[in-house]
Amino acid sequence: MFCAFDGSPKILRLYGHGKLVRPGEPAWSQWAEIFPTYPGARQIVLAQITRVQTSCGFGVPIMKLESHRELLPQWAQKRSPEELLAYRAKKNSRSIDGLPTGMEGQS
Repeated sequence: MFCAFDGSPKILRLYGHGKLVRPGEPAWSQWAEIFPTYPGARQIVLAQITRVQTSCGFGVPIMKLESHRELLPQWAQKRSPEELLAYRAKKNSRSIDGLPTGMEGQS
């Protein structure tokens, strides 16, 4: 789901199936070359969209982007690829609702 926080009040919902491609996986280099490189990048989401729906965003608050945060790139640049992988395996192996993320045993 995507929400417009400024301009016209719109919501866009994309339905379908997604697949994650993580650094170190065979398909990573193929997909990563079409995006800007960011230190700390965790995954690329490949989505097979089967349905698109829009609706009003009358309940979405109006917000303004002040600036981008540089904390993640700065943090990630201080770590080796192995340290990043170990951190993600430890901290990101379960979603906020307790579901497994597929990161188990990747350190």
